[in-house]
Amino acid sequence: MCITLYIFLYLSFNCISAASILRSGTCQLQGRFKLNGMYQDGDVILGGLFQVHFFTVFPDLSFKMKPEPPHCEKFDMESFQQAQTMAFAINEINKNPSLLPNITLGYHLYDNCVRLGMAFRAAISLASGTEESFSNLNCTGHPPVIGIVGDPSSTPSIAISSVLGLFRVPIVSYYATCSCLSDRKKYPSFFRTIPSDAFQVRAMVQILRYFGWTWVGLVYSDDDYGIYAAQSFQQEMQLIGHCFAFSEILPHDNNHRDIQRIMGVIQASTARVVVVFSTSSFLLPLMDEVVLQNMTGRQWIASEAWATSPVYHTPRFLPFLRGTLGIAVRRGEIQGLHDFLLRLCPSNDPRNNMLRIFWENMFGCSFETGDKETDGEQVKKVCTGQEDLSTTDTPYTDVSGLRAAYNVYKAVYALAHALHDLMQCEEGRGPFSGNSCADIIKLKPWQLVHYLQKVNFTTGFGDHVSFDKNGDALAIYDVLNWQPSSDGSIRIYTVGVVNEGVATGTVLTLDEEAIYWNFETKKPPRSVCSESCPPGTRRATRKGHPVCCFDCLSCGDGEISNTTGAIECTVCPDEFWSNKDKDQCVPKDVEFLSYEEPLGISLTTASLLGTCFCALVMVIFTHHRNTPIVRANNSELSFLLLVSLKLCFLCVLLFIGQPQLWTCQLRHAVFGISFVLCISSILVKTMVVIAVFKSSRPESKGAMKWFGAVQQRCTVLVLTALQVVICAVWLSTASPTPHKNNQYIRSKIVYECAIGSVAGFSMLLGYIGLLAAVSFLLAFLVRNLPDNFNEAKFITFSMLIFCAVWIAFVPAYVSSPGKYAVAVEIFAILASSFGLLVAIFAPKCYIILLHPERNTRHAIMGRETHKK
Repeated sequence: MCITLYIFLYLSFNCISAASILRSGTCQLQGRFKLNGMYQDGDVILGGLFQVHFFTVFPDLSFKMKPEPPHCEKFDMESFQQAQTMAFAINEINKNPSLLPNITLGYHLYDNCVRLGMAFRAAISLASGTEESFSNLNCTGHPPVIGIVGDPSSTPSIAISSVLGLFRVPIVSYYATCSCLSDRKKYPSFFRTIPSDAFQVRAMVQILRYFGWTWVGLVYSDDDYGIYAAQSFQQEMQLIGHCFAFSEILPHDNNHRDIQRIMGVIQASTARVVVVFSTSSFLLPLMDEVVLQNMTGRQWIASEAWATSPVYHTPRFLPFLRGTLGIAVRRGEIQGLHDFLLRLCPSNDPRNNMLRIFWENMFGCSFETGDKETDGEQVKKVCTGQEDLSTTDTPYTDVSGLRAAYNVYKAVYALAHALHDLMQCEEGRGPFSGNSCADIIKLKPWQLVHYLQKVNFTTGFGDHVSFDKNGDALAIYDVLNWQPSSDGSIRIYTVGVVNEGVATGTVLTLDEEAIYWNFETKKPPRSVCSESCPPGTRRATRKGHPVCCFDCLSCGDGEISNTTGAIECTVCPDEFWSNKDKDQCVPKDVEFLSYEEPLGISLTTASLLGTCFCALVMVIFTHHRNTPIVRANNSELSFLLLVSLKLCFLCVLLFIGQPQLWTCQLRHAVFGISFVLCISSILVKTMVVIAVFKSSRPESKGAMKWFGAVQQRCTVLVLTALQVVICAVWLSTASPTPHKNNQYIRSKIVYECAIGSVAGFSMLLGYIGLLAAVSFLLAFLVRNLPDNFNEAKFITFSMLIFCAVWIAFVPAYVSSPGKYAVAVEIFAILASSFGLLVAIFAPKCYIILLHPERNTRHAIMGRETHKK
């Protein structure tokens, strides 16, 4: 708003005076600004803007008289060196016969005093010229200045480029870094030999990432440089997940209360790293307060605007600012500059009053001869102009770290090379309309802009100079470290380089061993809101806090994080599971019912025990095969039943151990056939009981001849053959196979046999159940036969046990996970087999072994007779 108002007032003043100009036919200079400057005549003039003073003091406005012009205070030796570097470069070009031959360059340099108003006045003075009047209203001839080197600050550069850019006056800044100046639509004639803040910000972010500083404070100046840089910095930090503990703006008016408030924020914050985007003049009051309050324990990160400022290199700031890391433009060397600086002499020309001011500040004297010139209580000595600069040791004579001055040098040469290329144009092959060339006598500023855009040369130091489509220079920075020197002051050392290329991106190279740290540990500080989460955990952001403030939560089962600071945990592959520390995926434990575990041993023992019992009963029955109780109801069926029960016990062994293809195929087939053989034998025995009972009646004496031994064998064979067919069809169409199941227990792989076909397995069990139901029904119907035919009761009881076991088996099998489902099936096989063995054969073995007197035909028939 201030810039717009200033421009409006200035243009309004020009419009008011336009009528008098037209009437007289001569352009009259309406007034002069009182500016500090340096001047050298030439065929072509280059303008320059420099910050030779730190402050501008404006007079009080009484509105009763014309105000006194503002004056500047606190001379800056380093900035004056930059101004002299421009003068040196122009003199060097004038002596170079291969660059701009027959053309003598001149310069007109002004001091902007770090004020927008002063900078704008200086720029207008350069653009309008210094002649009192001129009568050439056609504006022929070259302009007062063909280009301007400067301004070093972003805000004045924005204002000046907004106005002079309308006339395409080329402006080459050596220190204005605001990324906004890369907008070619707004600033079509602006160039710079320093990288923009966009790159500076990326370079500083790279340093923060290198040391792991995720929790930082931000302080920036209240001008375009600070505001734009801070905005860009905040965006870059958000992209990489870093956060700000605080963000404070340095007051424009150096208000002490605001400075104290900012100090309180910095001291209260847990952030150990403070990033500052500011010029030296804005930052100085804050650093004075740092010294006053004796605040240490902070790692300062300096932007290029103050990273090389000698103001802070005094012993006063040493305890607080040593160890500071900063970003600075590329350092260069300029041969002959030091000798040129020492040959400087004061001048009586009022246009060179900046030289007199410099001389008075350098030697503490005055060119005024009166005795009234004092410095405090002491009377200043009179300057003779013969003082020896070689005896001084100031930033002016120090050429060991030329950065801004080197950029000035490159800016002057860029304008010179553009003008040289313009003059080398051959008529008829030019770049302008009709293949024309520019005329040095009638030079238009925009014509020089065209050639400036295509400048491409190498300095004597070996640095390549060119501009991209936005007028920006090649992006390269030095990383600086402030270290204590032997005399108690601060010295700057280069400890790294940040380079940016199209293919490589931003690349940081640091010599970490060369960095001085202002901490007791002599190591980089830790500056984080929350410590990084260790492997095995993940970050959980705290509600209402920045993303850098978080809690660490352990990864869930089956998830891992093998990096520090993981945002999310990674799910392990199907056959892997997280270890105890949740930082590595390990193969899942494979679970199956094995022979080595207690459950497997118990079931195997029960199986073998049942087999032995069957064998024992078979031995007993074989030894007593001619006794009535063994011969009763067809002893052949009893032996067949014992063989089938033995198979039922032995088939259990196929269910134990690691599943393989052949065991998976055999286990259910052997189980199904064995149980059908067993149940069919029991069914036939029940039918024999019924047939014997009926044959004992007079009306049914021939019943047994229709159900003799051959028929009994055929019935068992046919019933068993049906189960064999079911198993054959099942195994040939959808055979059971080994399967790794991780659905039951997520942390383990259950190695089981997939049944292949549910229908086949259901038919196998259903057929067994059908035979068992029929056997149970028949046995139940004949349970009340006379005692000498009471085997039907035992068969009824055995089938009741069998059916109860297998009815309970279904829900238990479905609800049992993993290997326990196999154990349930084995238990059902064993329980039903033991039930049949005990219920049917235990009573007979009891009589055979313990009551042999009852194992006679007479005893059996006697019971019948007694009852009669």
